[in-house]
Amino acid sequence: MRNEIASGRTLAAYRRALGGTIRGAMDDPNVVEVMLNPDGRIWVDRLTGGRACTGETMDPEDALQVIDLVADHVGETGIGWNRPLLSADLPETGERFQAILPPVSRAPMFTIRKKPPVVFTLADYVRDGIMTRRQADVLEDAVDRRINIIVGGSTGSGKTTLLNALLALPGFTRHRILIGQDRDELQCSAPDMASLLAREMDPVVTVHDIIKAKMRLRPDRIVIGEVREGAPCLAMLKAWNTGHPGGLGSIHADSAAEIFNRLEELVGEVTACPQHRLIMRSVKVAVFIERTEEGVRRVTEIRKPTGYKDGEFQTELIS
Repeated sequence: MRNEIASGRTLAAYRRALGGTIRGAMDDPNVVEVMLNPDGRIWVDRLTGGRACTGETMDPEDALQVIDLVADHVGETGIGWNRPLLSADLPETGERFQAILPPVSRAPMFTIRKKPPVVFTLADYVRDGIMTRRQADVLEDAVDRRINIIVGGSTGSGKTTLLNALLALPGFTRHRILIGQDRDELQCSAPDMASLLAREMDPVVTVHDIIKAKMRLRPDRIVIGEVREGAPCLAMLKAWNTGHPGGLGSIHADSAAEIFNRLEELVGEVTACPQHRLIMRSVKVAVFIERTEEGVRRVTEIRKPTGYKDGEFQTELIS
């Protein structure tokens, strides 16, 4: 009980230290991310309206207090000159917090990525013009038929939000779903579901470790929040290709066609053996979502692999 009271007090102190501008942004359902730059300016990214400066600033001392309180809340010690990076998920609220301190940055800076207040459906995407009715039908059919899907895009393009929309489809409620992620962002309402989180603090547990453990937990479908490194990427592809179809994942890429090349590049980090056949067998649908300069998110294309020639994947536009 004493630890719970202390934790609650730290969380309350953290909210006070954020100041009115950031607290208001955190309470605004239209805001998805808050960013404090080293120059002290506070920026926000909105679902509608995109990224904009609030016109308000935060002093370095106040920013450092916020970072120290978050570090204390998650049990990180020694954050400072010798340990200038802090990555954390805030308990209870689940916001993703990333901080950078000098000497890596000129002054303390941080970003707070909020969880979406609601899970958007594919019908919402069609209604808002983010995807076409045909694209929604293709994705729903792929989920129903347990076809593995990779969603690609840049940072902030809405990959995770789209994964959540796919997880909300009825096709996922009929199976045992195991989710592996390094941030608690994916939401699934399936009755038989387990979500495992990677851990950066000692003892370290990586997404690769989670995928290996999942294979012993009798999954029907395996969902990975995002693949950034070779080992978990290869493990995911092998898992999807060995009796666990119907998986989901996301990756940073510049186009739907480029998703396959990115997968090959990541796998190439851990093996010199060509894996294009494994990639083509494992990933049948590649979706690309982008955010325009105006802040509008849009699914631009869905592709499938058709071959591999002269070191390049051949793809066909589905929708």
